[in-house]
Amino acid sequence: MRPAQLSQILDREFLSAAALQHTPVMLWGPPGVGKSQIVAQVAARHHVPVVDIRLSQMEPSDLRGIPFRMGDHVDWAIPSMLPDAKRHAPSGVLFLDEITSAAPSVSAAAYQLILDRRLGDYQVPDGWAIFAAGNRLGDRGVTYAMPAPLANRFSHYELDVSLDDWADWAYRNEIDSRIVAFLRFKPELLFNFDPLKNAAGEMAFPSPRSWEFAHRAVQKFGEQTDLLRGSLIACVGQVAGIECAAFIDSLDRLPDLDAICTGQCVDVPIEIDLQYAVAAALASRARTLKNKPDAKVVWGHILNYAQSFPQREMGVMLVSDIHRGIGKDLFTVPQFANWANTVSELMFYE
Repeated sequence: MRPAQLSQILDREFLSAAALQHTPVMLWGPPGVGKSQIVAQVAARHHVPVVDIRLSQMEPSDLRGIPFRMGDHVDWAIPSMLPDAKRHAPSGVLFLDEITSAAPSVSAAAYQLILDRRLGDYQVPDGWAIFAAGNRLGDRGVTYAMPAPLANRFSHYELDVSLDDWADWAYRNEIDSRIVAFLRFKPELLFNFDPLKNAAGEMAFPSPRSWEFAHRAVQKFGEQTDLLRGSLIACVGQVAGIECAAFIDSLDRLPDLDAICTGQCVDVPIEIDLQYAVAAALASRARTLKNKPDAKVVWGHILNYAQSFPQREMGVMLVSDIHRGIGKDLFTVPQFANWANTVSELMFYE
């Protein structure tokens, strides 16, 4: 399932907790695809805390609590990390991360917590949603097969990698447009995880998470070509790092973006990699102009330029990326109708 779709499901599951309609959710996927980040984003949108419990680092007693004597019987001290309406908030997200890396004795201790929302005398507050995440057996991590009794306590979703969803996230989080352009040009390198290579000692590989590291490398070493190549390889692996460095090195031949944004006549580059770079840079600029006084004027110039690409699909990609960031305001720009007419026979769906 695409990240954007999964975010909607988790939003709904969070809201359903207060209505006692919540079903615990298990997120499956290889490392680096953004499982933990999606959960964090859901909590941030609803302005609630996340209690992140890494079960792989727990002992059974860490969940159950410490026993102590009370007269003629034994009571249990409830761990302070578990959600508490007064100490944390009336609602929030209990996130059981790395659940498939937990020892069977620990996952067994979580059965009652997940299904019955309680553990001994402890009760999960009604407004709290329970989400969990883990890697699959084939991902070559420290992973145990999920026992059937535990699996039956969740609804299960496998997270797919979507370049469109990642690009939308990247623009919103000000990821360098050169990284976005490169991945538009080489979409197969957004995520390329080979468990066998990883097991053989090749540590770095391309993933949504490691491309964020690559963005940071570009910010730090973008002016030092000799260091940039090595730092990109360190983030995303040998093949992706070398190709990304070469792509960035070629961008000194980009046309004048300021001229495009002011409506001047600028030729579209012949090279396809430069076309991707121009489209990504213009999409980034257009999205940053939202709510600015001159936004519609600049958007109009960019829409005019979008009609100039030899491959109309490139213009569709550019306008789609802008639309995801600014929404229906784009439809009010006069030039939008002209652009739409030029691509009317190209049907595309989100």
